[in-house]
Amino acid sequence: MRDVYEVGEHLLLVATDRISAFDCILPTPIPHKGRVLTSLSRFWFERLSDVVENHLVSTDIDAFPDVLHPFAETLEGRSMLCRRAEVVPVECVVRGYLIGTGWKDYLETGAVCGIELPPGLRIADRLPEPIFTPATKEAMGAHDVNVSEEKMAELVGADLTRRLRDSALEIYRRAVAHAAGCGIIIADTKFEFGLIGDSVILIDECLTPDSSRFWPVDTYAPGTSPESFDKQFVRDYLETLDWDKRPPAPPLPDDVVARTSAKYLEAYRLLTGRDLVTS
Repeated sequence: MRDVYEVGEHLLLVATDRISAFDCILPTPIPHKGRVLTSLSRFWFERLSDVVENHLVSTDIDAFPDVLHPFAETLEGRSMLCRRAEVVPVECVVRGYLIGTGWKDYLETGAVCGIELPPGLRIADRLPEPIFTPATKEAMGAHDVNVSEEKMAELVGADLTRRLRDSALEIYRRAVAHAAGCGIIIADTKFEFGLIGDSVILIDECLTPDSSRFWPVDTYAPGTSPESFDKQFVRDYLETLDWDKRPPAPPLPDDVVARTSAKYLEAYRLLTGRDLVTS
């Protein structure tokens, strides 16, 4: 969950500790979540900058415009000063494993976003090759809708679709190779892109627990739904409640908050090789 502000020619993205589940914003924040999302995005933006440009200008408060300095304590560690771009209205999803809505589509049709897959695959099976499965960006509170690459081409043009597909797949492959050495499987992820003139740039966040499914390598077992480094504990807890998944969402107990926060911090530590400074 981010707050976005206009700051002169730039945008300021502030990652909060708010968390959502089942398309509802929960009243209970997850400590350090915003810092993890910001710091991990910065890590990937820097690591993958040779694949595609990105919108990040700086995360250094001292380099921010003077008008932001009075808010340094609030912004520290959770804000990115970014270039403005025209947002491409399609999420670029890459899947390396069969899970989530991809698994549901496969059970119904034997395909995901029109891409035929081998018969007999199990939940969480690794796919023969990563696949590009775009989704339309729907209004707040509505689920994004999986579409075919052909449908995406109708929406944004064939050339741009090809450029985004190729960039998304290459970013995913590079990230998967790094994460594997850190003990993490990146099952799938979504990217958002923008345009500055004719140039494609990566925007929003990048390869975080909010935009990706991270699974521990040492407990991965195809045929079962793996544990993950994200809001799994939140979803699991909410499923035990007599709640119709409509606002207002219920508060979270302390143990669920603590375990979720720990998972976010662990993902950062494993992927970057260092602990996140949280004070």
